Amino acid sequence: MSSVRHGFAGARDTVPMLVGAAPFGLIFGALATTSHLTPAQTLAMSLLVFAGSSQFIAVGLFAAGSTLPVLWLTTLVVNLRHALYSATLLPYARDWPLRWRLPLAFWLTDETFAVVEHRLRSGAVAGGAAYWFGSSLAMYGNWLLWTLLGIMVGQGIPGIAGWGLDFAMLATFTAIVAPQLKTRPALAAALVAGTVALWLRALPYQGGLMLGACAGIATGMLLDGKRQEAA
Repeated sequence: MSSVRHGFAGARDTVPMLVGAAPFGLIFGALATTSHLTPAQTLAMSLLVFAGSSQFIAVGLFAAGSTLPVLWLTTLVVNLRHALYSATLLPYARDWPLRWRLPLAFWLTDETFAVVEHRLRSGAVAGGAAYWFGSSLAMYGNWLLWTLLGIMVGQGIPGIAGWGLDFAMLATFTAIVAPQLKTRPALAAALVAGTVALWLRALPYQGGLMLGACAGIATGMLLDGKRQEAA
């Protein structure tokens, strides 16, 4: 029963993220069905890929007639940030059974990472796997639901992708990042990452995004190391 309780807690704490992801999933479902994907293919992508940013990019490349190697490489680069998430959570999940780690690795998203990492870092490690599972399952079900609704709406309401509903996702990511900016290294890392990504936004295959992430990580590690030396 304790695992069930922790799972419900993870789902409950993820509710604000579900609200932000809802219009994002709705737009994806509507956009994909107008980009030469069948409803079944669109739903299967959310079911098997479960990575919002990569799904949007893949749909755009698919509609533009890009080759599969280009599509695979681009989505791989965009999803490389998950390696950073995994490295951050590894100290907590290292000793968990494989039956937990495999599905949780697949279900790891930006939103779930923010919720789970905060709980584990704050010392509430008990029930961590079940808590993570509850958060992941809530995000997964939410994404599938809104993809399905987007498919239905997109077939009846043309042009929904231009309604600006994706602003909710930007607000969600802002809410994810802002609470983490409590120290100078973290603030400097965010500023450098954002500046570099914006400056290099014209690079192909989202290269500016990855270079911005690398620059932010390097900045944060450098300043954090200096802070520890000074202490």
